[in-house]
Amino acid sequence: MTEDPAPSPSTDTRGDVVIITGLAGAGRETAAHALEDMGWYVVYNIAPQLIGTLYELRASAVGRENRFAVVVDPRSGPFFNELSDVVAELRRADLRLRLVFLTADESTLVRRFDSVRRPHPLQGEEGVLEGIRREREMLAPYRRTADLVIDTSPLNVHQLTMKMRTVFGTSEEQQLTVTMLSFGFKYGIPLEADHVSDVRFIPNPYWVPELKPLRGTDAAVAEFVLGDANAGEFVERYLEMITPVLRGYSAENKHFTTLAIGCTGGKHRSVAVSEKIGEELRRAGHAVRIRHRDLGRE
Repeated sequence: MTEDPAPSPSTDTRGDVVIITGLAGAGRETAAHALEDMGWYVVYNIAPQLIGTLYELRASAVGRENRFAVVVDPRSGPFFNELSDVVAELRRADLRLRLVFLTADESTLVRRFDSVRRPHPLQGEEGVLEGIRREREMLAPYRRTADLVIDTSPLNVHQLTMKMRTVFGTSEEQQLTVTMLSFGFKYGIPLEADHVSDVRFIPNPYWVPELKPLRGTDAAVAEFVLGDANAGEFVERYLEMITPVLRGYSAENKHFTTLAIGCTGGKHRSVAVSEKIGEELRRAGHAVRIRHRDLGRE
């Protein structure tokens, strides 16, 4: 059993199976949602005996390297008692199986149940605390045999999500992905943008006959746009401004952000500036996608 490990990414090519269990209120669904957001196929609250069958069905559809996760807890009734046998059987198969156990201290769990105003699933006619203690005793064997035990008492939802990404995500999935999006104001501001900047202050290549038919991705247009002193200063200061923002997004478990740069039609200035900023962000080590929403729309 490992408590809060930070393993290196695996090079194993076998299929991944993660079984999430643990105490109610400790974050089982949050942990599962984190895997789901990374592209894992996740099934919630199933009988343990179905895990192998569902994995095989998934593998036959997408290949043996699929990533498959299940949430199993005492709500599955008498079937839950067979989880140990199922785990042992899956460990003998050619799979990379990891049993994740989520726990928290009593005061934290009581507070969480109070905040959502829901009863503990095992409390019966008694109080929440009795249900927590009953479940903890029932699940003790699985905590002892778990590959990963996470105590979520000091963690909020975002911190637990980050921990799951750290343990089970690829290096790309753990990294903030920045989308540089150029657009034309005359077609509307992108709804998905986290930051919007206006570069209509830069001289417009539209009014230069030999540049008008070209695009911001063409070297002649990029040289004209970025050669402007104001444009050069804008790019420099934009990078200074956005660097702590991106650092903060990563710390706050935000994995995607869209930085939008707009000009009049989205053909020349915004395209050239977005390309330049994207290039500099890549050079600084960020994962960057560049998209030109309105290019070719004129």
